Amino acid sequence: MDREIYEEDHEAFRDVVKEFLKRYATNEKREQWDADGEIDRETMLAAGESGIIGLSVPEEFGGAGMLQDYRFRSIVLEETIQSGNGSLAGAFGIQDDLAVPYLVHMGTPEQKQKWLPKMATGEVLGALAMTEPGAGSDLRGIKTTAKKVDGGYLVNGAKTFISSGKTADVVVTFVKTGEGNRPDAFSLVLIENGMEGFDHGKKLNKVGFHGWDTAELSFTDVFVPEENLIGGVEGKGFIQLMMNLPLERLSIGVAAAAAGEAALKWTLDYTLSRDAFGQPVADFQNTRFALADMATTVDVMWAYVDRAMLLYKDRKLTPEEAAKVKFWATEREWELLDQGVQLHGGYGYMLEYPIARAWTDARVHRIYGGTNEVMREIVARQVTGRK
Repeated sequence: MDREIYEEDHEAFRDVVKEFLKRYATNEKREQWDADGEIDRETMLAAGESGIIGLSVPEEFGGAGMLQDYRFRSIVLEETIQSGNGSLAGAFGIQDDLAVPYLVHMGTPEQKQKWLPKMATGEVLGALAMTEPGAGSDLRGIKTTAKKVDGGYLVNGAKTFISSGKTADVVVTFVKTGEGNRPDAFSLVLIENGMEGFDHGKKLNKVGFHGWDTAELSFTDVFVPEENLIGGVEGKGFIQLMMNLPLERLSIGVAAAAAGEAALKWTLDYTLSRDAFGQPVADFQNTRFALADMATTVDVMWAYVDRAMLLYKDRKLTPEEAAKVKFWATEREWELLDQGVQLHGGYGYMLEYPIARAWTDARVHRIYGGTNEVMREIVARQVTGRK
């Protein structure tokens, strides 16, 4: 089924993304990223120069000003994931979908001027730190504190599972600035690389996304100046997080649809070229039925996800609708990739094949951004009217 969501400008941008990937995302580069556990800074700078990142940064700060039109970001995700570079897609997403939007939507004029121009070029990489060893989906359970002192705050605590946490230059960090767990007890602060007492910790050894760093962060009496309080207002952190969650969950849904489509393509190519018992694997009825199911699922995924992108463009994507997209698309993604691995046979379990790498990458999509169980709870509350 043809998708009718894209216009001429979007397709012209797709050509730019393809050319970038051809030049900078070679198999040799991917293998190096996997070995190093991170994307090298030169690649991120090249992405900035090519306009692949910085899409959500306003034009006045050197970006493309495309924060609301997620179709451009979708093209980056589609092409990057379908080229077998899930880790690179993830690193791009942290910059444009998590770190930058907090500054664009909620930053003070001074914060925007300081950070956004260099985030658009890739000179400054950002991250978002919410999860802690004892608090994941329940963000009100965090223990990291920011105590008010003259001129700023002293931050103490720890974060874990922080995507791009090792390579980030600045981290949007969720902290407690008040007592109890009421929404106004939390704030967001910008913690900069090099601040005394800020330790990026070790890279975590993950099941998937081997070329994209994930780290533990620790804060010991880190002095954070008052001007690093997001928006310049204390006690708004919980609300600020809730404002950006629809975008984060939409981005996961788009990535899931892109991976699902890639699974179909890789599996179709493999089954058409692989012979068994004297005929292509694609000629067996079981395979044909499976491919038919996969193709239909991909079409339905994109129809749903595309609709969500248009709702976001019109500022109508609610947290509940974003939760639906996130959990439904990632469940379908897992089914598609698992079926693809099965139809690849033993080769589907080999990491030299993109279907295997995408399969290991996809498992976390049902966990981060809010577990799918929590997403269902959010939707259920809307449906039943009960908390």
